Amino acid sequence: MDVKLERALQLVQKPARYTGGEFRQVVKDRSEVKVRIAFCFPDTYEIGMSNLGLHILYSVLNNLDYVWCERVFAPWRDMEEQMRGSGIPLYGLESGDPIRDFDIIAFSLGYELSYTNVINMLDLAGLEPRAGDRHDSSPLVIAGGTCTFNPEPLADFIDLFAIGEGEDIIGEIVSLFSETKIAGKGKKEFLKSAAAVSGAYIPSLYCMSYRDNGTLAMIAHEDNAELPVMKRIVSDLDAAFFPVEPVLPSTSIIHDRAVLELFRGCIHGCRFCQAGHIYRPVRGRTRETLVRQGIEALKGSGYNELALLSLSTSDYEQLVELCDELLEYCEPGRINLSLPSLRADNFSAELMERVQSVRKSGLTFAPEAGSQRLRDVINKNVTEEEVLDTCRVAFEGGRNSAKLYFMLGLPTETDEDVIAIAELSKAVLSTWKKYASNKSRGVRITVSTSFFVPKPHTPFQWEAQISMDEYVRRTELLRGAMRTKAIKYNWHEPAQGFIEATLARGDRRMCDVIETAWRNGARLDSWNECFSLERWMDAFRECGVDPAFYANRERERDELLPWSVVSAGVSEDFLWRGRVASRAVATAPAQNRSMR
Repeated sequence: MDVKLERALQLVQKPARYTGGEFRQVVKDRSEVKVRIAFCFPDTYEIGMSNLGLHILYSVLNNLDYVWCERVFAPWRDMEEQMRGSGIPLYGLESGDPIRDFDIIAFSLGYELSYTNVINMLDLAGLEPRAGDRHDSSPLVIAGGTCTFNPEPLADFIDLFAIGEGEDIIGEIVSLFSETKIAGKGKKEFLKSAAAVSGAYIPSLYCMSYRDNGTLAMIAHEDNAELPVMKRIVSDLDAAFFPVEPVLPSTSIIHDRAVLELFRGCIHGCRFCQAGHIYRPVRGRTRETLVRQGIEALKGSGYNELALLSLSTSDYEQLVELCDELLEYCEPGRINLSLPSLRADNFSAELMERVQSVRKSGLTFAPEAGSQRLRDVINKNVTEEEVLDTCRVAFEGGRNSAKLYFMLGLPTETDEDVIAIAELSKAVLSTWKKYASNKSRGVRITVSTSFFVPKPHTPFQWEAQISMDEYVRRTELLRGAMRTKAIKYNWHEPAQGFIEATLARGDRRMCDVIETAWRNGARLDSWNECFSLERWMDAFRECGVDPAFYANRERERDELLPWSVVSAGVSEDFLWRGRVASRAVATAPAQNRSMR
């Protein structure tokens, strides 16, 4: 280990974040690989190592003989201070080598408030943040993940965006890069060739022009560039790689557990949900594949919990049978089976008996809205009767806690809708009082509200976000309507949600704002203790950009949207019809439930 790094690690909290050396990390001979990749997760080690996508792509890339992929995470503030003070460049955990010497730097973008971390990590690596300022021999900087469905706010910093699911496209990009490198060609030649890769969006091949009112007027592009760039999907999940032997963390992480991905997509089409639209169509793994992968993941990790993951896990048709087969392995070893994403409309006593057979856990549901009218507006398709019936089943089965998640600021929301959250919460409490089988322990009901952010590629992409002051007023209204000690009310502060909305629906003019905010000290913005609204508002003022133009403005139907450069495979007409239906308080049926 470098002497300067060893000295720095003695001065920071959680030095295990920065040492590498974990069980199953991949170490290769530098001289025997053609392409070195720094897989950068723009948040801390604990967050990144809990991310399934990181483990999938890390293994997919390292399974290529000619590639060595290493992990890189954003340092916490104390480590950044040591790195800058001691001249330690950002490095790969596996080798300790500076990532500026790698061939490709790949970012995973899952949250808009990580954007300043991207710039900070490039700077810590000793690279210019802007793609146009980096020389041709510098590493290729690419990005993938959910946030790339609006790549424009980072367009000036990233050489290539991989749109959609990454298992296939990443291999094609790396193979083409290797061929280009062997041929002695540079990055510019590679990018021209990469335009032919399905799902590759290369910002330098596109040019945006704007009207006097600030809206986007036209998207010009070079002849070899696709418009829009269609997302990539993995059609056969059974055949897709799944990491049953992942790198095991050397310190505690957010989710210390083995995971099993049942399916991708969602059948319900909630109108606020970006993931439910961009991950269409619904594709699942067979029960036989899942049982095998689940057991192998537990054997390969030693964890005492297996989480069954998907956008709505209880929609998996053979979930009860799957749980039964997995429990044959889990119960003797006292391994807990958890289902973190359930819906109130298909939760059953039968399912509850299985998931609590080893250890009882709390009940968590997201009704999203308090009134039936507003749930119909957002197409949640869950009734109050179903929520209360689910709680009854859980309370009769011995559970004594429930967590309920809602959003404030949804389109057409009124004060009556806000108060309806309190009424529904009180009805859940009454259900416990009436049906609980174990009242001696008392009950814990937690209600949480978040700030609604209209996201691209959803029926609500045209909607305005309410102001921060109005959000605060609604939280106070709800708090005043819910004065009972048995119900705890938590709410998210609005500032981060406001900045998230500006970034989510931003265009290329946001690049200046993001860089200015970073130069003013913004980084790790998803952490409350690091976030500063004042820094961001100063950056908007310095750049002459009005944040309300992005967050608080309703879009017209015919407005050209910045994220029109990419396609999630769902037409704008379809999304608009969903918005019209929301205003008519009309619901849409679920998609085909078949997972195969």
